Amino acid sequence: MEQNSKTNWAQFIPLVTVFFFWGFVAASNDILIPVFKAAFNLSQRESQLVSLAFYIAYTVGSLIYIGISALMKTDLINKIGYKNSLALGLVISAIGTLLFYPAANLGSFPLMLTGLFIVALGFSLQQTVANPLAIALGPIKTGSQRLTLAGGINNFGTTIGPLIVSFAIFGSAASENTTISIESVKIPYLILGAAFLLVAVFLKMSSLPDKPPLTEAKIEDGSTKGNALKYPQLVLGMIAIFVYVGVEVSTASNLPAYMEEDLGFAIKDIAPYISLYWASMMIGRWTGAVEAFTDKVSLQKVLRFVAPYLAFGIFLLVNAIAKHDLAPFYVYALIILVLIAADMASKGNPARMLFIFSAIGIAALLIGMFTDGMVSVYAFTSVGLFCSTLWPCIFTLAVSGLGKNTSQGSSFLIMMIMGGGIISYLQGYVSEFTGIQYSYIVGIACFAYLAFYALKASSILKSQGINFDEKISGGH
Repeated sequence: MEQNSKTNWAQFIPLVTVFFFWGFVAASNDILIPVFKAAFNLSQRESQLVSLAFYIAYTVGSLIYIGISALMKTDLINKIGYKNSLALGLVISAIGTLLFYPAANLGSFPLMLTGLFIVALGFSLQQTVANPLAIALGPIKTGSQRLTLAGGINNFGTTIGPLIVSFAIFGSAASENTTISIESVKIPYLILGAAFLLVAVFLKMSSLPDKPPLTEAKIEDGSTKGNALKYPQLVLGMIAIFVYVGVEVSTASNLPAYMEEDLGFAIKDIAPYISLYWASMMIGRWTGAVEAFTDKVSLQKVLRFVAPYLAFGIFLLVNAIAKHDLAPFYVYALIILVLIAADMASKGNPARMLFIFSAIGIAALLIGMFTDGMVSVYAFTSVGLFCSTLWPCIFTLAVSGLGKNTSQGSSFLIMMIMGGGIISYLQGYVSEFTGIQYSYIVGIACFAYLAFYALKASSILKSQGINFDEKISGGH
């Protein structure tokens, strides 16, 4: 099948609803952790089982998919279709939300974890389908921009999810009343399950293709066909996803301890800075998505300045509603200019963007490591800006040219999300010897590999006849 010459918005817009859900639920887990810790009298280590159960499900889900495909001797997603697979993933997630009701009634922490695990199992299948599908719904040249735009919708979910879930759980009940808090978990997650089912029906009735047009690499050696792992861009991309998710999560997860222990911040004053880190992801993704909207260069130039500051405005609004002091954050508007310049320099090429943003990520971490006070905090926080578009860049490079093996390759990439937990643990271990500030050397190593992958993947794909700088006839 031929790649679309222009973005198919009628198909793309329904697709991004699932990206919103992933962000909404993942960020809402941060609200569940303290609720469960108090209600079930858990240690800090035990409370982190919430994150472990959620993220390990992505790996388990990918392994299940690969196992079923092996038993069927055909790719499961290719067999039942992309649209049907998305709907199935949403139904699986809905089943997970139903477990919150008996879990709350029984006061069972293991049953709560099981529910979260099943929700994320459904997300694993959804991500395996939705990421390459977002790339396929238009010309390959703007595939990473479409995935960046979808990621921006994901980050909108991470911004409002915790606020809505927190209000649903604590809105009318005293926060110290843990019994009522646990009971209050039931209704919001039942509503979420109903939303999953409604979106499943919506997507099933939408014009999304069951067999989208996928780019096939021009490879003379037929042995590469039938096994995604024989494509070097995918194998190296799996490592890239592992270290990318690792540096994204570990930078944020170690920041509170640095601010508290090294800079003397009170715990209650740290939250807005963590909020800024995740808002930076949204700022960067909205900026990186402008080429997916229009091929008019003059309008792109305008949107490159409007989109990031609109996203920054949403961050300020959310924190104003939460009654946080906004004065320390206005200076961040200047740092966003670095992001805009880097985005313009990349010229929409995912390999070039991955290299430039990784290099700036290294610079940001070095500044954070060798300065102190608020300069170091803003440096570490700005890593969110330069991580923001790396997922779509890596994903686009890794699955380009896989053709009929695309869904299998996507599953392998989703499996590597586990890097978020492992790299964070590694940085925590390193900090015991170096101190928290210098433990960010782990993040620098991650970015260094990503810069290498950008150069290597570009070379591999060009040898396969895929060049992201070439314009597609009839499109951009």
